[in-house]
Amino acid sequence: MTQDIQKLISASVIRLRTKSPFFATLALFARFINAPHYQTAATDGKDIFYNPEFFLALPPAQLDGVLLHEVLHAALLHVPRRGVRDAILWNFAADIVINGIIMQQGYFELPAGGLRDQKLEHLSVEEIYEILSKDAEKYKKMWEAAGGDGLSDLLEGSGEGSEEGDENDSMSSARRAALEAHWRNALQQAAVIARSSKQGTIPAGIERELMNATTPQIDWRSYLWRYLVQTPNDFTGFDRRFVGRGLYLEALQGESVIVYVAIDTSGSIGGQQLKLFLSEVSGILRSYPHLKCELYYVDADAYGPYELSPDSDFPKPQGGGGTSFIPFFNKVSERWDGHAQAVCVYLTDGYGCFPEKAPQLPVLWVVTPGGMNLEQFPFGESVRLLSA
Repeated sequence: MTQDIQKLISASVIRLRTKSPFFATLALFARFINAPHYQTAATDGKDIFYNPEFFLALPPAQLDGVLLHEVLHAALLHVPRRGVRDAILWNFAADIVINGIIMQQGYFELPAGGLRDQKLEHLSVEEIYEILSKDAEKYKKMWEAAGGDGLSDLLEGSGEGSEEGDENDSMSSARRAALEAHWRNALQQAAVIARSSKQGTIPAGIERELMNATTPQIDWRSYLWRYLVQTPNDFTGFDRRFVGRGLYLEALQGESVIVYVAIDTSGSIGGQQLKLFLSEVSGILRSYPHLKCELYYVDADAYGPYELSPDSDFPKPQGGGGTSFIPFFNKVSERWDGHAQAVCVYLTDGYGCFPEKAPQLPVLWVVTPGGMNLEQFPFGESVRLLSA
């Protein structure tokens, strides 16, 4: 049986080569390990484990799809990118992305029951995870109904096929670095081969997810550092305890900074999103006690300002109508004296009317999962609101 399986896998890689040199090259960087105790197939981030009876029962087109499914999970670093997120929901989110990429090619098949959501598959795994989290019980019931293993192909921990690992550490920094280096090399070689072939391009959907894999999401509060320090190239006046960690905290005896915070309360923002927004604002106040914070609730009008401190209770949210970002920036321009150090933070899904002219103050857009593409914001910096 082992020789039969090896022939099947070799034949599958050859078929991949004729369809996509890019995918075939990635497959050469994976080791395929016979693992009959798995229901179907799985990966630990580097090696692919498969149930031989499952592979033997698949028609060639579906075998190619399953093999590619596992290889892409590994190559796009879906195992180390999970972090401390719920394993079941992360697996579902990663499957939506991978199955979308595979089916978009137009010449692969997947076994019946493969998860597909065309409304979400253009998003990053991290974004999809946040969206699925709103209905977590639904997906956990799906996982239980399928017997667990059949829908769970991202293995926790260092993996039984890896050369290093600590069973008490689900993903050590050394192993993560090794995985990233391994697949970075694979992706670079695959891209070179793809561009030199008749196909000439990287397959559809891959470049977007490659960007997500190689550019880790930075917590949006980290973006505030650059606005809350007055002299980023001068360490005088900074709390030196944090310099070694790359965090250049302004000394708290300095002049306070005004943060104008807008919370989108339009009809497109649900109760859970609004609760998350308020939690994030509370986090700002706790993290930066030297801030002067003015809060606004905004739909097509701006309600406020409400001056907040770390001990303040939040005023009752107002809104529920259409979305315009203009009223908030108009109010800020009326209140800012033109001299105080200040920044605008806008928590929103991004869908609304923007001012024709960018405001004088720096703007940080904090955008919900599934919200507008970050590149579409006409001014300021934008970052996705995601959990760690």
